[in-house]
Amino acid sequence: MSKNKVLNLKDKVDGNEMDLSLCNLTEVPVKELAAFPKVTVLDLSCNNITSLPLEFCSLSHLVKVDLSKNQLTVLPDDLGRLGNLQHLDLYNNKLTILPVSFSQLKNLKWLDLKDNPLEINLAKAAGDCLDEKQCKQCAAKVLQHMRILQEEVDKERERRLLKDKELEKKKETKQREREAKEREARKREKAEGKERKRKEYNAHMAALAVQEQKNKRKEEKKKRNGQMAADKKAAAESTPKAQRRSLIGLLFKLLLLVLLGLAGVVGVCHLTGLKEEAVCAPINIAVDDGLSWIREQEVDVRVRELVQEVDIRARELLQKLTSLAPHFLEPLGVAPTATEPVETLEN
Repeated sequence: MSKNKVLNLKDKVDGNEMDLSLCNLTEVPVKELAAFPKVTVLDLSCNNITSLPLEFCSLSHLVKVDLSKNQLTVLPDDLGRLGNLQHLDLYNNKLTILPVSFSQLKNLKWLDLKDNPLEINLAKAAGDCLDEKQCKQCAAKVLQHMRILQEEVDKERERRLLKDKELEKKKETKQREREAKEREARKREKAEGKERKRKEYNAHMAALAVQEQKNKRKEEKKKRNGQMAADKKAAAESTPKAQRRSLIGLLFKLLLLVLLGLAGVVGVCHLTGLKEEAVCAPINIAVDDGLSWIREQEVDVRVRELVQEVDIRARELLQKLTSLAPHFLEPLGVAPTATEPVETLEN
């Protein structure tokens, strides 16, 4: 309200009473009323007030309030804060119910709820309120009725709280179960991931081992191929030499056999009874000529000694052959003869 209206409120004050009836008010000037804490009696009757602001409940110094003949449809939920209120006139309004906090008006002694469209139980509790006694009874009965409602509301609130707690517990239980499942899922996922990594690692190591084995086999194969090539090369290089050595050995063996054969023929023709045969005549002549030629030659003493040694060895060989001759000549019908000594070389 403006300053002039505040000044007008001062004009409405008479001691501890303020009369704002018949002022065509649609709202209660709570802020301005708060400036008059000594006013305990407030008359707001015969106005067009439809509701009381929440701030109205802060005017706890009020003892008597007249709100009759207004357009109130509802009272603020915190009306019970008016702890000093003893007299309340709500005659001829549009109220159907009262706030549950109404039961907290412990000092209320007088109440008028006539000509309000009250709900049935509240109307029965309020009664007629046609005189002072009935209005006092109305206050007591309405307070009792509202306390019962308050208890029911409190019980309902407790049931709601218990239900909320149970729901909260169930919610927490479900939350814990969900969290446990999530932890188990994470744990299982972690274990699966670890197992998958282990398998991947084993597969990788196996692949490396296989690759290493392949490389090793390739290296061994390469070495074998190199060795085979080297062996082939060495064999190719050594084959001609071996062949030459083998050929020389073969020729040497043939020559030795030939010499042995000639020595045998000479021994047979010179020491056995076959020396008179025509076949041995040329051989004996050649041997005699050779010996004669050696005698005629002027050779070194060493050569002569060598020839004598050869002669001695040849004579021994001939004697051995002679001793063996009967075994070969008897089947032929030839009688062996005594051997004659071979003439040695003279100096």
